[in-house]
Amino acid sequence: MNKLRNRFIFSIMLVITLVLLVLGLTLGSWSNERYVDFVSERVKNEAALAVWAVMRDGYPNSTQAQQIAEEIGTEIEARLTIIDAEGNVIGDSWADPKEMENHLDRPEIQRARLDDELELRFSETIGEELLYYALPLEEGREMFGYVRVGVSVEPLNHMNRTVWTVIGVSFLGAFIFILFLITRITKQIIHPIDQATKAAIRLAEGDYQTRTYEDHHKELGLLGRSINALAYNLEQLSRRHQAQQDRMAALIDHMGSALLFMNVRGDVVLLNQTTEQVFEVDSSDWLSKPYYHVFPSQPLIQFVQLVYMTEKKQRSLIEWTKHFSTRVYDVYGAPVMADSGRLRGVTLVMHDITEQKKLEQVRKDFVANVSHELKTPVTSIKGFAETLLDGAIDDPVLSKQFTEIIWKESDRLQMLIVDLLELSKIENAQFKLDLEDMSLKDITEDVFELVRGKAEEKGMHLHIQEQGSSVIEGDWQRLKQVVLNLVSNAISYTPSGGHVTVALKEQKDAVVLKVQDTGIGIDPKETLRIFERFYRVDRARSRNSGGTGLGLAIVKHLAEAHHAKIEVQSEEGKGTEFSLTFPKKQPSTL
Repeated sequence: MNKLRNRFIFSIMLVITLVLLVLGLTLGSWSNERYVDFVSERVKNEAALAVWAVMRDGYPNSTQAQQIAEEIGTEIEARLTIIDAEGNVIGDSWADPKEMENHLDRPEIQRARLDDELELRFSETIGEELLYYALPLEEGREMFGYVRVGVSVEPLNHMNRTVWTVIGVSFLGAFIFILFLITRITKQIIHPIDQATKAAIRLAEGDYQTRTYEDHHKELGLLGRSINALAYNLEQLSRRHQAQQDRMAALIDHMGSALLFMNVRGDVVLLNQTTEQVFEVDSSDWLSKPYYHVFPSQPLIQFVQLVYMTEKKQRSLIEWTKHFSTRVYDVYGAPVMADSGRLRGVTLVMHDITEQKKLEQVRKDFVANVSHELKTPVTSIKGFAETLLDGAIDDPVLSKQFTEIIWKESDRLQMLIVDLLELSKIENAQFKLDLEDMSLKDITEDVFELVRGKAEEKGMHLHIQEQGSSVIEGDWQRLKQVVLNLVSNAISYTPSGGHVTVALKEQKDAVVLKVQDTGIGIDPKETLRIFERFYRVDRARSRNSGGTGLGLAIVKHLAEAHHAKIEVQSEEGKGTEFSLTFPKKQPSTL
């Protein structure tokens, strides 16, 4: 279909339709008014004639009135009613006066002395709609009654329908004839333009191989030839541009660093594959959207804002934490300026230096943390050993007490060394899991047997809830270590009489393990740091419970080794919930 031609025809026919419609309504209304005026004049003349005929021999009695009404009503082919001064009907050409009600309150009788208007209403006596007109019967100043003439409006309605039918048929015929002519004329004129429009649309959509019809008319033929020449030139330019763009896209996408470009309004217009991997998004989620709406890191947003405000190159280190994993990026931002000196946008390059920073921080933290953690037990052992050497060894009571303290501190020192070795082993690149199919419920039951004595000492209740199957592929010993650390922490940080629940829920391709307690909870500000080495939420309670501060760090590394997602929800004073989502099959075995 030629849409341009249809719009052209529609516009012309709309104007013609409106003109014909206005003309038809005007003619119809005028014809109706003329006929109504004619009928009204007739009714008024007949009413005046009826008054003269009734009062010709003086005011008649009821018998004479009925006879006169019938005679005159037959002559004028209308309803004639003679009414006395009290409103009683004494003569009617279409009905029996004795069966009629008092007519003094009829609208036409009320206005008989007031105006010269007709009254159109439905007559219940006759059962049809009549046009009434009444005149008073007077002689001198004496009022005898009224004469009313009623004419059926059915002829008027019939005439009105006839007029409108003629106008409608004429309108339809004219509309069809004009539509036929306009369609024929516009087809010859619009067709070349329509073809050129379709070709231009295909060119705008990138189809540079399209060609259009070249009309034999001089002006329209020039339009077609110009579009075909434009299409050829665009095709050549597109091929060269596509080759350059492919080379540039390959270079940008295979960069090891994240690259973004924002225009002058701050909308993201370019990002490479590394950016998608860093922020775990699809390019369609960010393109054409303001950076301050899509960037998940507030420091990164502030850095970009600084580049926009200063229009100078900036460089900074930015940390970004997601899923309890902190990444460090060396961020470089530079304004892109036009030849006129105006800002066109900002380029952002992000180098991931997490591993370098992690190695530096590990070296620093290891010495500090290990020294700090070893200081307490070594100091205790040394202090109590010196006390024993100074003579306390001769006192049996003190000797036993100090020896037990030395034993506990040495045991704690041994636990710390074992956890450090275990953590070092897990972080080793050669670390491998012994994978097999196993039930998380069975692992939880084994863990409950190990900690049941400790739980009973505090009067605590242990619960297991399972929905569906909890069978996954994993390392039995490592997963048991994860559950044991989480359940032990839950017992340690839950007051006496509390509850610890391990909930297992099967999903489509995963199993969710939740360890819930009714303990002291964790401040939301500290949830991001609880997986750090030697970090304790409550240091006094951790030391008293014999904790080394490495349990959750081990849990995190073992969860990552099983490709599990770990989350924490906690509220101070109400408890904590650790949630681990394990895939049913490890990716390396698929």
